[in-house]
Amino acid sequence: MGFFRTASWLTALSIAIGALTSTSAAQAQGKPITDQDVSDAWIYLFARLLMLRQQQLDFKDGFKWNELVHRKPGAVDWPNPNLDVAYSEAWVAADETSCTIVTVPKITGRYYTVQFLNGWGETLANLSERLFPSKPDGDFAICLRGAKVDLPQSTKRVDFPVKYSRVLLRVELGDDWNEAVRLQRQFTMHATGTPRLPAIPVTPAFDLEKLPGVEAFDSADVALSSEPDLNPGLDSYAANARAIQQAIRDPAIRERLATVVREKAHPDFGRYGPPIGHGVVVNGWARPAVVGTYDIDYVTRSLVNYGGIWANIMPEVLYYRASVDGAGATLSGDNSYSITFPKDQLPQSFARYFWSVIAVDTTHFRVLPNPKQRYLLNRETRPETSSDGSLTLYFAADKPANAPDGNWLPTLRGSAYRLTFRFYGPLDGVANGTYFPPPLVKQQ
Repeated sequence: MGFFRTASWLTALSIAIGALTSTSAAQAQGKPITDQDVSDAWIYLFARLLMLRQQQLDFKDGFKWNELVHRKPGAVDWPNPNLDVAYSEAWVAADETSCTIVTVPKITGRYYTVQFLNGWGETLANLSERLFPSKPDGDFAICLRGAKVDLPQSTKRVDFPVKYSRVLLRVELGDDWNEAVRLQRQFTMHATGTPRLPAIPVTPAFDLEKLPGVEAFDSADVALSSEPDLNPGLDSYAANARAIQQAIRDPAIRERLATVVREKAHPDFGRYGPPIGHGVVVNGWARPAVVGTYDIDYVTRSLVNYGGIWANIMPEVLYYRASVDGAGATLSGDNSYSITFPKDQLPQSFARYFWSVIAVDTTHFRVLPNPKQRYLLNRETRPETSSDGSLTLYFAADKPANAPDGNWLPTLRGSAYRLTFRFYGPLDGVANGTYFPPPLVKQQ
């Protein structure tokens, strides 16, 4: 990386940055921004750009503020979907004089939650009987903190520190999909009064197949100014991103920084991928250290927004991801794999509610097409245990001869893929991080 530390490059960037009124840790010490600063700022900013990308896609798709969009089961288009649930979605806006009323129907014996996220992908709240045991259903008012709004006494007020949020509503499908959809459609949403609707920031579109380059910094100010980062301790990364936006107005600096992003930031982001940021990999399965709320771990936040946007907090669901088998080889649709759970460690024993495993491609993170139109394994596929009580699941393009049908997830020949194992309401070793699924074994 010596090429990027030439005196002319540092001097030019230092002069450009020095002209700004904003400050950063580097500037406060009179130091120029380094290649590592550029990489860190790019990864930090990427989380916000991913949320803005999805917000723009949503409203282009017909979303309206404070209106729920009820999806048919399986009809979602974002990375790493959970097809165990019926989804509904919305963008909620509130201000100093208006709240949004969310009506939750009475649901018993079936998992559900109404998750709210801010513009960085951080979970703000979940509405459910777990979080609100004294009021599991009825009307909830989603309000801006400090808003002056008169509400009926029966309405539970939930204050947020931001004026808008993303909603992801989940209702467990279970065995009776018709009942799940009936309950899903009973959730409603409407605004009190007439809130001032925020403008949707416009940032350049990009495909997940190709990471944005230096042009990501062109949107730094609009991205950062339109939504506060609620986590303390990250101000220097935001300041550096803004400084870089100013610096790349110089064509020579822009050209050099384009190379830094391509040869430094992108590889750094890729190296964090296998363990999901600062997580741990055991048996080929990665468990993130944080998810849903991230504190200072901006790296994991960007990775999760990239590969599984709308992730919820760990008490709700725990995600394990595998891109390799137990021998460390990349998972391929050309091979057949199995994973065996001992009878005393069956997946359901680690989930208060339910478990599932899906396979997605490694580019857009969408489920794999297959003639059977089966996109996950869970208890509803009725996997069979062996005579010794263990459970073996199979992943292959064609069903292995010894595999019960409900134990087999079809994969796509000629394609690399990865698996995501979910435990809803994680228990015991899944909850405390001491458990990892067994390794995937390549069949001969």
